[in-house]
Amino acid sequence: MKPQKICIIGDGLTGLTTAAILGKQNIDIDLYSDNKKKIQIIDTRTTAISESNFQYIKSTLNLSSTNFFWACRKVKLFYQDENKIINFLNFNEKNKKFMYIFQNQDLKKKLNKIISKKKNIKLIKKKVEAINSNDGFVTVNKKKIFYDLIILSIGGLSNFYSRIDAGRSIKKSYDEIAITTQIKHKTNIQNASQFFLKEGPLAILPYKKKFFSIVWSVSNNYFNINQSNLKKILSKKLKMLLNSNKIINIGKIKSFPINLNLKIKYFKKNILILGDGLHAIHPIAGQGFNLVLRDISKLAELTSKTSQLGLLFKNTVMLEDFYNSRKAENNLFGLGINLTNSFFKDRKYFTSIKKIILNNINSFGFIKKTSQTLADRGFLF
Repeated sequence: MKPQKICIIGDGLTGLTTAAILGKQNIDIDLYSDNKKKIQIIDTRTTAISESNFQYIKSTLNLSSTNFFWACRKVKLFYQDENKIINFLNFNEKNKKFMYIFQNQDLKKKLNKIISKKKNIKLIKKKVEAINSNDGFVTVNKKKIFYDLIILSIGGLSNFYSRIDAGRSIKKSYDEIAITTQIKHKTNIQNASQFFLKEGPLAILPYKKKFFSIVWSVSNNYFNINQSNLKKILSKKLKMLLNSNKIINIGKIKSFPINLNLKIKYFKKNILILGDGLHAIHPIAGQGFNLVLRDISKLAELTSKTSQLGLLFKNTVMLEDFYNSRKAENNLFGLGINLTNSFFKDRKYFTSIKKIILNNINSFGFIKKTSQTLADRGFLF
């Protein structure tokens, strides 16, 4: 059977990972990158993935070197009570790692190297001008190119999505901004921490020796008032949280708005949405790319099965099967994280009840065990 031909629009982390994994099958892939990107922007963000997802990437992509992944066995959770920082819950893994943290640019380099060696993957630095779901083609330089499967992995704001889902999704504006940066330090930090502060949740994610990144979610109002003074505020905050003056340098601060956006419809005919366009969730639990990897894993399983049966992607229920198998977990995680964020909001009328729950949470062992399993393998384990 002649290899089926698919296109992936978008060469971000989702697009590159999808291409590298599907490229192991007997499929021809065109990976489109917008050629208008004259300046190569270095992605200094960090991402955390679970043990099971790390093992999936490592084995599926045959990674011989994984030294750019920072392994964490522990995660400590804290909440702020007036001026006190209280450690209310710790996750520890004895026989395996709890999570792996990496800089996006490092994994992208590895994925680009893998893709460059695959004869069935073609990187096309041209802008896709339009997509047509009725006939299954994309338009590039005013030319129609037909595919058996078209995958959109172009972030959360593309106009292309409205042609697939008609704008229908579960949406919520948090009126929050995520602040991210890299910190150089002389402390002995080796594991991740999550602090639920009165201004908003702040995560510390070590990604190599003497370096960690932070993700701090604050209200739009707080960000706008303090935008010009964020480095000074962050330096003072970290010294207090870590009880240390060993912060050497705070890198360039970047920010992005936080919204909940869970698509109701994943596909139309032979066009599928993947990545942030499918589910944009709050960064509080660091589960975004974990969901993406489980989506890619399921898609790879279905494309392989469909090909082995000698069926065409565009003439089967493959994408419907993908939707039915992934929608529940994606929505449950998105809405569950939304509830978690709401629980830790600084609401005076709820403070006393929240303190009672948090101070006694360690007595509920099943909650801790279930949380660890869900974080590692998702709802459908």
